[in-house]
Amino acid sequence: MSGKLYIVGTPIGNLGDISPRALEVLIGVDFIAAEDTRVTVKLLNHFNIKKELVSYYEHNKTEKGEFVINRLLKGENAALVSDAGMPAISDPGEDLVRLAQKNGVPIESVPGPSAVVTALAISGMSAKRFCFEGFLSLGKQERKERLQELKTERRTMVFYEAPHKLKATLKDFSLTFGDERQIAIVKEITKLHETVLKLTLGEAVEYYEQNQPKGEFVLIIDGTKEEKNKTECSLAEAVEIAEQLMKKGLSASAAAKEASESTGRRKNEIYRSLI
Repeated sequence: MSGKLYIVGTPIGNLGDISPRALEVLIGVDFIAAEDTRVTVKLLNHFNIKKELVSYYEHNKTEKGEFVINRLLKGENAALVSDAGMPAISDPGEDLVRLAQKNGVPIESVPGPSAVVTALAISGMSAKRFCFEGFLSLGKQERKERLQELKTERRTMVFYEAPHKLKATLKDFSLTFGDERQIAIVKEITKLHETVLKLTLGEAVEYYEQNQPKGEFVLIIDGTKEEKNKTECSLAEAVEIAEQLMKKGLSASAAAKEASESTGRRKNEIYRSLI
């Protein structure tokens, strides 16, 4: 009989945020698959937990994923953890989850802190509707194309960014969304120097020209407030939007409906073009 894979949320800064259930699972499993064993061992040592650690990260996920699954199929139980927060969110753990599902391995969630929702909650930005973009691509062309796609996004947008890339990212945001677009810059969540800066993008660029970025950042940007001129969108443009939505998993009907709502073109004509 197969063992179980536990998806365990860990603190994003303050070790006191770990849940009693997470500790119980970490103590009880046979081994732990960790993004960076050097980080996870500090957490385990803090709570006097002695457990086998298996390194599982982006560049070894294919080899180690099979290793973890084989042990699970032999009846062992394992916990998957990231360096901080919930595994599988902007994290190679999502591949292990899919592999476990494919092999019929039971999966159980042990929820914990998440930088996305925590930053959004303390940012003061609208959380009624939001989209999570994670880290932008390092490729210049792909990065530019993605930002252009987001130019008309009406929902609040949430990004992750590392300190050494922050200045360049803020400049890209400013060029794409305009200097006056509002941003909340949240850093060091749950730590001693937790900070929320609410600025325009122009002010943010200027601020970090004078101040060296430190810490890990969550960037929360207002969606556009401009109404889309629906009459300017051609059928070809509407179909292209629908095709992009289908690539993300929507059915032709659902993609045609969403494209119709955002462009003003009739759903039926978009749908006919798709099929």
